[in-house]
Amino acid sequence: MPSKSKSKSKARTSPKVRPLPRLKTGLMVTSDYDIRLAPFDQKTLALWAADCAEHVVKFFEKFHSKDDRPRQAIEAARSWARGEITMMMARAAAVATHAAARAADHPAAVAAARAAGHAAATAHSIRHARGAQAYAIVSVVAAAPTGKHNSAAAAERKWQIAKLKAKKGSRGV
Repeated sequence: MPSKSKSKSKARTSPKVRPLPRLKTGLMVTSDYDIRLAPFDQKTLALWAADCAEHVVKFFEKFHSKDDRPRQAIEAARSWARGEITMMMARAAAVATHAAARAADHPAAVAAARAAGHAAATAHSIRHARGAQAYAIVSVVAAAPTGKHNSAAAAERKWQIAKLKAKKGSRGV
């Protein structure tokens, strides 16, 4: 029988990058949002989703200051809600922003861009509003220091609910 050499290969080491908290994190923290969102129409939820994305876009811009695709998507969501652009134009902004997310490295930046993409995609489907707020929570959790993840998620949730309640009172664009 041939002998097997016992060569030890060195494992590749790479810079330590925290893994992206899963979308499940954001969805679990907001599992009661469905009932809160039910009374709102698609345009109102697009505006709220844009607010949620704008609240965390700083985490993308910290690492990609020259890339304005997430900001463009946030504005597209608002423009669509005001009737200034078509659904297809908002959807194109969403697709471009998801490309920015794929190009990003830092988990908070990736999630912030995803939040912006879902805000714009709310023009296509009302269900994307849930993605915007969930990814916003993922973004703040990824940006939070170790040991502060739960409090960061709770603070973002509180902010989101306050914004949603403000929309309930205004119901306007």
